[in-house]
This record gives sequence, C-alpha cells and structure tokens, in this order.
Amino acid sequence: MQLLCFFDLPTQTRVDRRNYCRFRKFLLRLGFSMVEESVYGRMVINGNSMKSITDAIRAHRPPDGVVALLPVTEKQFANMEFIVGDTRTDVIHTKERVVEV
Repeated sequence: MQLLCFFDLPTQTRVDRRNYCRFRKFLLRLGFSMVEESVYGRMVINGNSMKSITDAIRAHRPPDGVVALLPVTEKQFANMEFIVGDTRTDVIHTKERVVEV
C-alpha cells in the first residue's frame, strides 16, 4: 500500500515557516518522498506499519494547519494520472513511473 500525506500549513510568520520545515524534514526522515508540493507518499508493508507511521505523524504534527493521511492500494496508486502543462517534462506512466526532465 501507499500512504499519502497531504498538508496545508501556514507560512506567514517565522515560527510558522520553521514548523513547516520541521514537519517536512520529519516526513523525509520517515521515508516519505515528495509527490507534489505539500503532498508526500510512502510505501507501507502492512496495517501495523501504517499504524506506527500514522501514530508518529500524529505525535509530531505541527501546532497549526491541517494534515491528512490517505492510504491507497498499489493498483490505485499506479492508476494515478499526471496531466502536465509544461512541454519540457515528459511523464512516462507505467508501474515504474519515471519523470524525465
């Protein structure tokens, strides 16, 4: 399964930006990788590992903003469609999804 993490955090003040950076770095340390800005994904093996990751995110959530977690199956994730407006980027849509720039 894939676990997608969507977040919308404020960046108005210096403290807000620090909290945003800390949360983003925390996700990277947990093994997440960026799908889009403020959207990160990570593969999880089973329900127990998903629960431990979810608990860790809950424990390290920023004081302000919204964080949403969405588990999806590999088949659903593989069916994700990328619609790209920039002609300099070619998106190859396969199970081994590769973005060439």
